[in-house]
Amino acid sequence: MSLLITRRRVAAAVLTTALLVPLAACGNDDSGTDKDSASSAEPSNSASGAPKADLTVLAAASLTDVFKEAGAAYEKENPGTKVTFSFAGSQELAAQVKQGAPADALVTADTKTMDGLTGETGTPTVIAKNRLVIAVGEGNPEKVENLKDLSDTKLKVVLAAPEVPVGRYSKQILDAQKIAVKPVSQEPNVRAVLSKVELGEADAGLVYKTDAETATDKVDAIDIPDAENAVASYPAATLKASEHSEAAAAFVAWLSTPAAQKILQGAGFQQP
Repeated sequence: MSLLITRRRVAAAVLTTALLVPLAACGNDDSGTDKDSASSAEPSNSASGAPKADLTVLAAASLTDVFKEAGAAYEKENPGTKVTFSFAGSQELAAQVKQGAPADALVTADTKTMDGLTGETGTPTVIAKNRLVIAVGEGNPEKVENLKDLSDTKLKVVLAAPEVPVGRYSKQILDAQKIAVKPVSQEPNVRAVLSKVELGEADAGLVYKTDAETATDKVDAIDIPDAENAVASYPAATLKASEHSEAAAAFVAWLSTPAAQKILQGAGFQQP
């Protein structure tokens, strides 16, 4: 009798072992699958989570220097993303957008130009503001002191064309002060105005404060009182034709972050 009991116990032990082995094997397989899933998960594209993309941003000429710095900072924060800028007068950029130029975002130097593209852009956000100054040759050889001095016919004054934002602002402040100026040339963007003064081809010109600050070794800036000045607003927006809409939206949103604002204000731009 005892022998029979012993044989039954042995058989039960063998059966239990047979059942446990495959269960253990299944447990090992599940563990291995978890490890594989964890190791194959893709890392986030960037520290901010913005999608990777090669972005083309159309930007007002007055943003040339500061956006090069801002673009480098954005690329550093978002590995795998490259930002390429195309700088020109805002009116030229608007024409490019209407003609279907491949781009992802637009930043103009005035709200009027941006408002004329409502069918082509997302909702714009003002990212910075600016003011005008009188740019003169280093040392101010012609002794220009204020806006009224620009009416002196002996002075070679250069302005931006009236369809250019800075040209429109210039006309606005001169008309408000009833100052008649006959420019020797009207340029396609603010950098062209600045260049004329830098090269000595003009005695004075109206430019943004931030542009004058990029050439302090060649020009002096005469401040214009706030009551006689104009405030330039810089709206940024995504382009509806962008093939990288999410990445473009991330960049436009970044322009309002503390990191971007620090760069803009460091270059002399005012808070939006």
